[in-house]
Amino acid sequence: RATNPPALARISPPAWISSLMAAGVGVSALLCSQTTVEALKEKLWKKTGTAVGSMRLELRDEAGARVADLDRDAAPLAAYSPYDGYRLHIIDLDPSSVTSGGWLEDTSLVEKYTISDEAYDKLGTNFRKFKEKMVSKNPVSDDKQSDNHMEELCANIKVGDRCEVEPGAKRGTVKFVGRAEALGRGFWVGVQYDEPLGKHDGMVKGVRFFECPQGHGAIVRPEKVKVLATSRKGTHLMMKTRYSGV
Repeated sequence: RATNPPALARISPPAWISSLMAAGVGVSALLCSQTTVEALKEKLWKKTGTAVGSMRLELRDEAGARVADLDRDAAPLAAYSPYDGYRLHIIDLDPSSVTSGGWLEDTSLVEKYTISDEAYDKLGTNFRKFKEKMVSKNPVSDDKQSDNHMEELCANIKVGDRCEVEPGAKRGTVKFVGRAEALGRGFWVGVQYDEPLGKHDGMVKGVRFFECPQGHGAIVRPEKVKVLATSRKGTHLMMKTRYSGV
């Protein structure tokens, strides 16, 4: 590195220093080369919370090596010959400050509240008890579903029916109604969409449930399916539904 680099020669835009970083805080700023060290500290105080009187600044190069201490409050930044990309390292001299001692960089230094499992279980109310209560009210485990889960919703769904599948009101033809062990217990409905809005060609997890063009197939829970029944006048009527699926 040249002993006396041309002042601000590599700085862009001219007379500005970009990407000066407060180490550990990640503050980015554009600074005029004529800004005094004191004014710089005022600017950084607002961004980092370190008080001006407790702030020591070091100018460091791209590799992190210290170039200079900014120890003259009245001196302009240009007096320290900074290059574009240099960093400002802020040292907080206040021992009571949250930024001192490396707490923001190393959370292992922060004292944490701990409690044993036994003491936690003795609390009248805690998250563990709340979670167990909610799970008991809303069992979602596949093991708790019967082999006939949602069978009643398939009563009005037949292979060959025209249908809509939610969400999105995707139209298609029912190609399969029945159990699909590979997907979970209970009843499922296989649909061939009119457009390539599906995920497969009727084969899921190595099991062939029906045949259709690639990308047109879907297998969903019957609650997602709306059967389209044709009336005497030829209009379409919506029948039954709800939703959930693969």
